Amino acid sequence: MKITTANFIKGIVGDDPILYDGKPQVAFIGRSNVGKSSLVNAFTKNGALARVSNTPGRTQQINMFLINNAWYLMDIPGYGFARVGKERKEEIMGLIDWYLFESECDIKWVVMIIDANVGPTKDDKEMFEALQDNQKNIIIVANKIDKIKKSELESKIAAIRKTFAGTPVFPCAITKNIGVAEFGHELMFK
Repeated sequence: MKITTANFIKGIVGDDPILYDGKPQVAFIGRSNVGKSSLVNAFTKNGALARVSNTPGRTQQINMFLINNAWYLMDIPGYGFARVGKERKEEIMGLIDWYLFESECDIKWVVMIIDANVGPTKDDKEMFEALQDNQKNIIIVANKIDKIKKSELESKIAAIRKTFAGTPVFPCAITKNIGVAEFGHELMFK
């Protein structure tokens, strides 16, 4: 998929009419600090589009980007650990659950980013099951393959593919732009 334009539209913190304007949406989801915003920047070839931070839980709203004036890329806050209070964390999780599972948004794909070196966590597996239960089209991006010893890479990717059997898995090193373009070919709107 060739991206010619990518623009930040707004941060979504709840129901908003723009979510229902007829343009399809692709949601990027994953644990905190797994590389969601970095993937947005690498995928769009715009290093300044999404704010990237080393602080877990920096993204606290759904950041909406208009791609090619045709569809929205939704950068979802991370699930799991975040450096925010318990009440704020519950609000963020409520926003994620509402958007993915309760809203009437036209979500064509959910791109789930995991840390390939760590492997699928309990939180990743629970999110994947919830997405499957809600019949979402899912793509797995196994990020940070550059952090894995070459002797372990093949077995770690095989284990990830086994965990997410039947779902496309794309090994990536987002910060080194390895594997980023490959998963974009899957993002065809049905």
